[in-house]
Amino acid sequence: MTNFVYLSPAFPAIGVNFCEHLARAGVRVLGVGDTPYHELSERLRGALTEYYRVDSLADYDQAFRAVAYLSYRHGKVDWLESNNEHWLELDARLRTDFHITTGHGVELSEAIKSKAHMKPVYAFAGIPTARQTRVTDAAALLAFAADVGYPLIAKPEYGVGANDTARLASDDDVRAFCDRPRGVPYVAEEFVTGELFSYDAVVDAHGHPVFEAATRFPPSILDIVVDRLDLAYRVEAQLPPGLADAGRRTVAAFGVRNRFVHLEFFRLTAARPGLGGVGDWVGLEVNMRPAGGDTVDLFNYARDADVYQVYTDLVTGIDTGAAARAAADPQYGVYAARRDWCSYAVPRADLLAKYAGELRQVRRNPPLFSPQMGDEYFVIRTPDAARADAFVRDVTTRA
Repeated sequence: MTNFVYLSPAFPAIGVNFCEHLARAGVRVLGVGDTPYHELSERLRGALTEYYRVDSLADYDQAFRAVAYLSYRHGKVDWLESNNEHWLELDARLRTDFHITTGHGVELSEAIKSKAHMKPVYAFAGIPTARQTRVTDAAALLAFAADVGYPLIAKPEYGVGANDTARLASDDDVRAFCDRPRGVPYVAEEFVTGELFSYDAVVDAHGHPVFEAATRFPPSILDIVVDRLDLAYRVEAQLPPGLADAGRRTVAAFGVRNRFVHLEFFRLTAARPGLGGVGDWVGLEVNMRPAGGDTVDLFNYARDADVYQVYTDLVTGIDTGAAARAAADPQYGVYAARRDWCSYAVPRADLLAKYAGELRQVRRNPPLFSPQMGDEYFVIRTPDAARADAFVRDVTTRA
């Protein structure tokens, strides 16, 4: 029997879907997390063969002892994953220490976590990226701005989403930013004018995609957080020309396998020297885990399929046909959210009535995710791009 250690299965919430699918396929799922056992959902408790609670996953000794105990109890661990950006480095370190070869070890940790270390790998793949510098002091950052022009985007070197990201539009902004205390290292990049897409895939043991999708984000998460906009994004019915090639080359250059990938790209809407012309793809950053929030469910709605089963087939080596089904009838899966403190032009009841036949999900986000993802969100599946655009307008147009 395959032994799969799942780190932090209770958070984020999609962990239960992975655990249930793996357990149904005959995989022995062993959980390690800091959530008390009695607080795990009934679904999750039913999927786990055993659960080892630690006080903190940030304490490596505790995490190591947990995996060692589970290995003693059930035999060698074959897979170890969290599918969570926050624990990618922990995943890799534990794989290395327990000789788990189904995923990458510490040798790739810097390249996939550090926004600075990603740059040489992109270059190896032949993917252009925005010019970047590490933030040290105001003089160096001002010199960088003089070279590339304003605005600059400053963000933590290690981080996810748009958390703690700043847009610097002038010398005064740079000086003020550098005067503020920063507890973590930062990088700054030139601003790129383009449409934000992600290449999302499940890649097999050889790094080949068994599932692919393109997600479009108008506007970007950065704009959502900074300008307090409403989030709307969609899984495209088809991958835009050139994105699959850029995504596959990036995966190959990083050498990852047996996992979800979420790779962000800009499609240029204005030519930029050193980057390319209109329509060219520019690498933004790599995330070697599933897309955040409820995007995996959005893949399922867009494809009328089960991407969790695609991943499970990868683990078990048994082809249930999930990957073929996910490619059979691609449509648009559209997410659009509202904020509780806003009033909207289309009342909620009218919105639900208008899209009743297409709605697949209506839910509230946990407070932790609401600054980026909105308070309440709506998801539809449609084959019509114009209908997808109309839905976004109806959800997000403020009164």
